[in-house]
Formats: sequence, C-alpha cells, structure tokens
Amino acid sequence: MLRFLLAIVAAVVLAPAAMAAAATPLDAYLDDMKTLRATFVQTLADAHGKEIDRSTGTLIVLRPGKFSWEIHPQGSGADSGQLMVADGRNLWFLDRDLQQVTVKPVDAALSATPAMLLSGTVDVRKNFNISPAPERDGLDWVLVEPHGSEADFRRALLGFAGKDLKRMILEDKLGQTATVMFDHVERNGKVAPEEVSFTPPAGVDVIGTPKK
Repeated sequence: MLRFLLAIVAAVVLAPAAMAAAATPLDAYLDDMKTLRATFVQTLADAHGKEIDRSTGTLIVLRPGKFSWEIHPQGSGADSGQLMVADGRNLWFLDRDLQQVTVKPVDAALSATPAMLLSGTVDVRKNFNISPAPERDGLDWVLVEPHGSEADFRRALLGFAGKDLKRMILEDKLGQTATVMFDHVERNGKVAPEEVSFTPPAGVDVIGTPKK
C-alpha cells in the first residue's frame, strides 16, 4: 500500500498531453503545470473503515519526470519514514526504518503503478480508464482504473477544487483505503534541482542498479 501511495506522485508529476481524449478535471490540473509543492496528511483504513495508520508528508514536483515524495508516520522524527525520488532516469525508494534503498530505471519502475497517472513517461490512457465521477464533499472527482490485473490498486479517485488537486482516495486489492489530503499547495514556484535528486545515504543497503 505504501509503495503505490508513494508511486502515484509520479503520475501527477509527469503526465502527457495525450490525456486530452476526454477532458476531465485531471486534464485541467495538468495543463501548464511545471512545478508543484505541497504538504499532505495520509490516512489508511482497513476493509471495515477503521483507521489503522496516519502519516504526514511533502510532495515536490518538477516536470517532466522529476519528483520527491516524503512521508513520516505521525509523531515520528525525520529519521523514520520513507522517501521516493524520481530524478528523470531512476526511481529511488528509501525506507529509513529498514535502512534500505531500492532503485529501478524510471520507465521500468512505473510500468504497472499509479505513478503512470501523472508521469508523462507513458500514455496513461493505454493503461488506465479515466472518467469523471459524481461530485461529493464539494469536489469534482476523476475515477482511474487500471486496465490489467498487475497493478497494485483496484481504483483511484482524485478530487479537485477548480484546478487544485485536494484529495486522492486509493483502494488496494486487500480492501484497504488510503486517503491523501493536500494542503499548502504552491503551483509553478521555484524548485531547485537538488530537491528532486537522490544519493543513497552512507551505510544503507542498495538493491538494484541505477540507470546511468
């Protein structure tokens, strides 16, 4: 669940103009977006709707193809939690609790994840059904469903207020539901290159080979 929640950011980061087949609030959101910076609160509920986890985090996007998504369990320090960074070539995933880094070329890493939703490295409409969903909670919603069974999630709902992405709701194959609520959103502000780059910390195990 955590990996695909992190991965969905790539979808927001990189999505192509090819999505214009049937305009939705998702298309309007991506139009002319070059950078994005936001904080968020993420909750995870079990199949019975009971909250089982709550985290806070930060999203930084530099399109095309670069982002940082950092998340910390509520009440924890900066030395715990996870960080996912796409640097344009590779997708890095740091688990601070395990002291482990996983790296894959970004095209391979995003091939079957919600990262494709916003990533722009692939034609999302070849891999997902994207359609408007009924308005609720004062938001306009877009429903995203993967074509194949290899994806990590059953469906995702993205909620928009105008051109602002306010919420993401994701249902996994185990019946768990993750809700991401965005706040303090800055669109098309300055993002430094070092904010979307990654070097493995000393002493951590690195699994995989980065693309040079």
